[in-house]
Order: sequence, then structure tokens, then C-alpha cells
Amino acid sequence: MSSTIKSFSVGNGDMFYIIHENKTLTLIDCNILKELEKDILKEINEVKEDVDFNRFISTHPDEDHIRGIKLLDEKIGINNFYSVDNNIKTEDSDDFRKYYELRDNSDLKLKKDMENSWLNKGHTGREGSDIFILWPDINNEDYKEELNKLEKNEKISGNNISPIIQYSPKNSVSVLWFGDMENDFLNKIEKEIEIPEADILFAPHHGRDSGKIPENILKKIKPKIIIIGEGDPEDLNYYPKHNTITQNTAKNIVLECELGKIHIYTAEKFKCNFLDKDNVTNKLSTGEIYRGTLNLKKNR
Repeated sequence: MSSTIKSFSVGNGDMFYIIHENKTLTLIDCNILKELEKDILKEINEVKEDVDFNRFISTHPDEDHIRGIKLLDEKIGINNFYSVDNNIKTEDSDDFRKYYELRDNSDLKLKKDMENSWLNKGHTGREGSDIFILWPDINNEDYKEELNKLEKNEKISGNNISPIIQYSPKNSVSVLWFGDMENDFLNKIEKEIEIPEADILFAPHHGRDSGKIPENILKKIKPKIIIIGEGDPEDLNYYPKHNTITQNTAKNIVLECELGKIHIYTAEKFKCNFLDKDNVTNKLSTGEIYRGTLNLKKNR
């Protein structure tokens, strides 16, 4: 069995999907730019045909994480909407109004250690989707302060209400997302979060220096690869002590996850000396080219 993770190249924003081993689909955030609209919707529609169930996880209500959500709901259908519990109404646009509608009509609220049949527990003979929520602790005072500021319409970003999400199938890959969480907030809650080791880490806040993960947390994660997003180059932290893939260079990134290994495909070539070669398909139907394999058994 295998699963697939894709990080779309959508400029200064985030959009991911996971095709799970149990034939479910997870979308994490969206930033559907007008020029990418046709290709992204076509691909997700095609992916959706091969799964039995889909969900959308919203890390936080900033425009570069919900742009195009109204269109996505119209064309694809968002049936199971996960977000942190909030009453924020900071912006007024079609996409923000759709976010508020989806949020207010769903009781799927992200919080530390949440259990859900389809998300991570299994349901009617089907295995769970191996998604675990490590944060937020809704009783944490620092988190509550960030949330309260936003709900009072104070002019701050929603970055620090982002959840920490782990995708970790048994005996296979471990992947972490931090949304747009910022460095100063991570330093505040460092002792309050339990962070496991991970093979792949998507750097917070698109890889910007403002979202740099503190060294004490990085030492716990021990990432094999850090994927740095498409922030402006002068704003990025390139994590020089770690193996990295920068999406500004690589563009679309696809991770095909098998037992003990991750096959990595990208739309554009990038400099790399930390991947092995394996006997796999050289090109995906979506156009990304095979660049190499991370052998987890060897790296662990």
C-alpha cells in the first residue's frame, strides 16, 4: 500500500492534498490563483474520482490559505470542513464569507489529541486516515490570547492559531505541517507541545525567517527533509544544517510514500545530493519528474 502527498506551487500561499491508503482524500488549505484555476480543479476532480471520502483542513483564515475556497466548494464540493474553533470575521469577500459559512456549519474543530472516526480512528471496517492533531491546546493561555486578539478584530494575522498536523501511517512516513505559525509564538509554547520525529517537515509560514522553527524543536523533529515554501527569497530561512527542497525552485512537489521509502517528484529540477535512485516511474501523469528516493530505513 502507498499514499501520495502533493504540495502545489501556488505562489505566496499553501495548497496540499493527501491521497490516503484507505481511499480517502485530504485537502489542506487552498490558494487557487486565476492562472492555475483550470489545472488545479481538473487535477483534484480526477483525484476525487478514485476516493470514497474527502475532507478539507483549513489551517487559518488568511487570504493566501483560503483563496479560491468558494470556487473549490462549487466545483469539487467540500463535505467535511475542519478548522480551529473561532468566531473571527476580519475580512469581507466571497472567499472569506465561504470560509465563515463552512466553519459555522461544521462541528469538526481542530484541537490537540482530537479523535475522529474518519480522521484517525477508523470507521465501519475502514482504517483511519492517520492524521493526528498535535496543537492547538485550546486551554493554553498563549493560544487563547492569540485567538482573543483576532476575535476582537485587532489587526494581527491569524498565523498563530494554526494547528500542528501530523500525517503518520503505521510503520511508514511521518510528515508535519505547522501552517503559518511564527517563530516568536513557537518559542512561547515550546515546552507545551509534544513533537515527534518526522521524515518530512513543511517549514512554517512558507519557509520565511519569521516562521523559523526553534532549534530545540528541530532537535526533536530530526527532519530528513525540510520543504521550504514560496516566500520572497530575501525573507526565507534556508535551514543550512538540513536537507531541503525549496519550492521556489522545485515548483510542484509530489511525495509517493511506500513502506520504508519516499519517492520524490518535482515539476522543476533542483540541486540534490541526498536522494537515492530507485526503479520507479520517471514521470507522473500530472507532469512531475522523478528526482530520487529517500530511503527511510537507511536514514533512521
